[in-house]
Amino acid sequence: MANSKLEVSALDFDDIKQNLKTFMSQQSQFSDYNFEGSGMAVLMDILAYNTHYLAFNANMLANEMYIDSADTRKNLVSLAKMLNYTPKSCRASRAVVDILLNNATGASVTLTRGTSFSSTIEGNSYKFITNADLTITPENGVYKFSNVDIFEGTLTSFNFTYLSSDTDFRFVLPSADIDTSTLSVEVQTSASDTTTNTYINASNYQNIDGNSKVYFLQETETGEFEIYFGDGIFGKALDNGNIVRTKYIVTNRALANGASNFVLTSGTIGGFSDVTITTVSNAQGGADEESKTSIRFNAPLSYAAQNRAVTTSDYETKVLELYPNAKSISAWGGEDDENPIYGTVNIAIQPKSGSTLTDQTKESIKTSLKSFNVASVQPKIVDADVTNILLTITAKYDANKTTLSPDTLKTDILNVVSTYNANNLSKFDGVFRYSKVIALIDDTNSSIISNATTIRLRKNFKPTLNTSTTYNVYFRNALYNPHSGHNASAGGVIESSGFKIDGDADNEFFLDDDGAGNIRRYRLVGGVRTYANATQGTVNYDTGAITISSLNISSISNIRSSASTVIEITTTPNSNDVVPVRGQVLEIDTTNSSVSVEVDTFEGGSADAGVGYTTTSSYVSSATSY
Repeated sequence: MANSKLEVSALDFDDIKQNLKTFMSQQSQFSDYNFEGSGMAVLMDILAYNTHYLAFNANMLANEMYIDSADTRKNLVSLAKMLNYTPKSCRASRAVVDILLNNATGASVTLTRGTSFSSTIEGNSYKFITNADLTITPENGVYKFSNVDIFEGTLTSFNFTYLSSDTDFRFVLPSADIDTSTLSVEVQTSASDTTTNTYINASNYQNIDGNSKVYFLQETETGEFEIYFGDGIFGKALDNGNIVRTKYIVTNRALANGASNFVLTSGTIGGFSDVTITTVSNAQGGADEESKTSIRFNAPLSYAAQNRAVTTSDYETKVLELYPNAKSISAWGGEDDENPIYGTVNIAIQPKSGSTLTDQTKESIKTSLKSFNVASVQPKIVDADVTNILLTITAKYDANKTTLSPDTLKTDILNVVSTYNANNLSKFDGVFRYSKVIALIDDTNSSIISNATTIRLRKNFKPTLNTSTTYNVYFRNALYNPHSGHNASAGGVIESSGFKIDGDADNEFFLDDDGAGNIRRYRLVGGVRTYANATQGTVNYDTGAITISSLNISSISNIRSSASTVIEITTTPNSNDVVPVRGQVLEIDTTNSSVSVEVDTFEGGSADAGVGYTTTSSYVSSATSY
């Protein structure tokens, strides 16, 4: 009897064609038919192609139905909308300035929305504008606008007229470069009635009724943004003939990040042209629209947060909505800190541009969080806690397998390490995995035979000069201390850069440890360590917590021949794998890491194999050059 079963699990074209041939050959009508004949082969190709296309489209359709597998942006946006999530638009770079009006007069002066400034970066000029009206009165005869936000871009307006008869009309803002955080919406009664009402973005849907003057925002299928209004039950409905007036900033995104010097280009402020502009914080925060990967990750988290911030993941989600320029975010309860503070949540933010947030940006985020967080919990915005990893790399290579010089191989190794740092570290969840790094070094070039790589950790603290202060340094990883008193005579596993103390202007001091949990302060006399205080602080080798007690520092020594405002602490971890904790970020300091490349002279097969061959210690030397 002919086999009527057709294999349907294969989706590849060749497999489909072969399954069709197998099925047909098993039918009595085609038992002796030549399926490789030209005519039948073409028919089989057509059937296989058709089946393949249908299967492919069905597979793609299934993928695009779920937010974790969808790849087309418009489908991701639509799925995110079902979770009440609106992808973030691009963001304008924002700077903060003080504006002093010289020779101003009058009871008050107004800085109008759209007042323009300019700044130049790498020969390119960028326009910055204000996004709100600000009015001041003089204080002691001084006319000064303080902490003024200025945004890179062009203030643009676009108006719509609502006609109830046009059921297909959409309020689509005609630009893909809009920073929706700068959007303002007003509704004018009609062309003959200029009465206007300001509408706000309905980001919180609680307490919205039929009279609430709100608008809703969504991304369209073409990547632009659309506003829409309520139906009279949930949000106030528009009336026929209403004129919707919108203003927003169209921006160049991240191109103006770092702008620091600004000049007035609007002519005057309140009729006064003699102004002095002081930059409070450089421009930062310019960013592209939210990526597909970010939408896929954040939309479910935002839905889970339900427009409130209770758990630490809620705070991470909300802060990313409020500050899309964040590269990574880490939140944790104050009770989890080394010095617990209950009733607080710490939020560490690593920006995409720059290393830290300005105080103004931190305060703005805290203010925005007030409507989401529990009243009894106070958010605290902190900077990322950076721990540098110092590598000492000695690579052996076979000179017969490459024409590259040792210097070129050294550069290539540093490039590999830099790439690993950029792709795997420099973020809150970036774990330094030793085996991955040494494997990448070996794979830098086929001529590299092996490498001996050791690591050290480095952190710094900024002392308060001429004040007796206790300092805490947290490595948050166990330190190498195999037994009590380890390496005490040579300084243990901790070392510092130099400093001078109050009352002693002649001697430069350093810090080390005794291997038994004590931090010591010493000076060098003829190259020999002479200890001035054997209990200057403590070190917990299990947690990597260092406390330096009651140290009155008067000045800081140069570090690597350059003036410094910080003191560096360098140590050896117990494990070559280093894990960041809470707001900690690991970064490989490639500039101060050491790479040496040596020809491997080993020749096997003779009685003299290995004679004169040198190896590199796998244990860290405590010597660091400052």
